[in-house]
Amino acid sequence: MAAELNVKDGEKVVEKRNLKDHPVMKKLLTGLRITKVVATRSVKGRQGDHYVGFAAAWDSTQDDAGGAAGLLSTMTEDDTTTGQNQSGLTLKEAKVASLLLGMQADRAAHQNAWAGGNISPEHRADALRAINANYGKLLLEALGDEEPATEAVAARS
Repeated sequence: MAAELNVKDGEKVVEKRNLKDHPVMKKLLTGLRITKVVATRSVKGRQGDHYVGFAAAWDSTQDDAGGAAGLLSTMTEDDTTTGQNQSGLTLKEAKVASLLLGMQADRAAHQNAWAGGNISPEHRADALRAINANYGKLLLEALGDEEPATEAVAARS
């Protein structure tokens, strides 16, 4: 995440800076915890649109997506001392969760459109193949160099 600041201050040009190196950005990126992931999809068909929306909460005490109303009451003394709440997903985990939930929303929207007679069986099959392939690639990319869990390796053998 680089920001180029070419604002002239008299004769000086402000240097380029990498935003990830800023202390506030470092603190937020390492301490950020996501407690809700939402995915909505629609498939347009001959007879109308099919909408699907999924919301997944992770280890959350919040009842809504906005504000942190009950957050301080759920934090331990250690959490308030360090200023971090370890509940929820890291940003990387939330990105993976978003891909997993988005994939299911895409699949469900196409299944529902087919079931409602809005798309052909061929369209459904093509869409599901593309969804599986594309999300598979994105998931591998998002997971990066991480080793798969031992159970997953054993299950594939």
